[in-house]
Amino acid sequence: MPSELLSRGLTLHGLVALLGLVVYVLATHAGRQRRHPSAAIAWVVSLAFMPYLALPLYLLFGNRKVARAPSTHPPALAFKASHSDTLAARFQHLAAAMGLARASSYQQLAIHQDGLAALQALRSVILGASSKLDLCTFLLGRDALGNEVMDLLIRRAQEGVRVRLLIDGIGMYLGGRPKLKRLSAAGVQVALFVSPFRSPLRGRTNLRNHRKMVIADGKHLWTGGRNLAAEYFVGDPDALGKQTPWIDLSFDLHGDLARQAQLRFEQDWGFATQAPPPLDAAPELPAPIPAQTGAQLIASGPDQADDTLYSLLIASCFTAQTRILAVTPYFVPGATLLMALTLAARRGVSVDLVLPRHSNHRLADLARPAALRELAAAGARVWLVDGMIHAKAIVIDNELALAGSANLDERSLFLNYELMIAFFESADVHRFAQWIERQRAQAKLFIARPPGVVREFSEGLMRWLTFQL
Repeated sequence: MPSELLSRGLTLHGLVALLGLVVYVLATHAGRQRRHPSAAIAWVVSLAFMPYLALPLYLLFGNRKVARAPSTHPPALAFKASHSDTLAARFQHLAAAMGLARASSYQQLAIHQDGLAALQALRSVILGASSKLDLCTFLLGRDALGNEVMDLLIRRAQEGVRVRLLIDGIGMYLGGRPKLKRLSAAGVQVALFVSPFRSPLRGRTNLRNHRKMVIADGKHLWTGGRNLAAEYFVGDPDALGKQTPWIDLSFDLHGDLARQAQLRFEQDWGFATQAPPPLDAAPELPAPIPAQTGAQLIASGPDQADDTLYSLLIASCFTAQTRILAVTPYFVPGATLLMALTLAARRGVSVDLVLPRHSNHRLADLARPAALRELAAAGARVWLVDGMIHAKAIVIDNELALAGSANLDERSLFLNYELMIAFFESADVHRFAQWIERQRAQAKLFIARPPGVVREFSEGLMRWLTFQL
């Protein structure tokens, strides 16, 4: 009798496991869910040995790509790249092949030197809007900065400006659940990007909108890595205890690039609200510009057929000639990105990575040492900053600067909706490099030490636990 019950239990377990694997294979094939090999192995093993737990989790969190309406951007015109082309030209060729909008012009780029300058620029963009104002953020703090932003949005709405706020459905809770009903009552249109509890969208809870944009009249863009909360700017004087503001990077500009950002916002707003795009959101092809000028909007995430930012970053690292200079708060790279960086260092490219000594995500810190040791062994230099640095930027040679919302970890590169801007103007590439160099000047060089067996095992466990594909 016990053996019969055991046999039935094993049979039931086998059927559920088989069902889970069939669901995984069919969903992966139908949705073209290209995954990192480690992710695929993790899901298959989990579905085989823990199907009762893994199958519900897969149905909730397994999707990595989400079907969206066709892009409002016209397809970029591809051109044939040659070996003599510059890094900027090759970058734009690959971006065109993945269907990204081509580079366009911009003017009056202001890179914010600190949180106060960023806050002043944010106020200027909000107060400068004459007809429409759109904001996209991962979180809105329930603090002094968040309250000021809400007061400004209410003021602008009462002055007749059409104001829309798009906030991530999970980020809203991380920001302390700001009183969004107050905004709605004042005429501000508010939408949650995939509410984790009420939304019928197939966006999946683990696919978060991490993009940051403030756009006035489709002409003036404020963007970067900053969320709309006090710690990203100047801190909160009313907070309990001493709150040290984080080091972060944001910037604003005018021109055609801002119009492209406006079209990106319209797509995200339409996805969140299921509303048709406005009549004035028709795509407009920017005038062609030389490859070494202008800038390019790089949207990445589940709404892109390809892993756009990841592919562009890997290709650029493999072809870098003189230097790779990067700053990121979280560094948990996949094997290919780590290989691209280490091979660049081994062939003589100067590779410098600036990180916080201790970030606000302890698990990410515990997962990174193996990658840092591998970089150091290859000749790269890792610099650790005291205090939290939340900036995200990469400068390659003197031809390309990428800045925006994406971290150098697998969540940003494979799961989140992110927005980076690629700059090709040599003077502006140099300005971003100078900003990173100023942070590096305050940092201390990471010295790699061989780990013991227990530490090496625990680091591997942390990488597995923080693996979010």
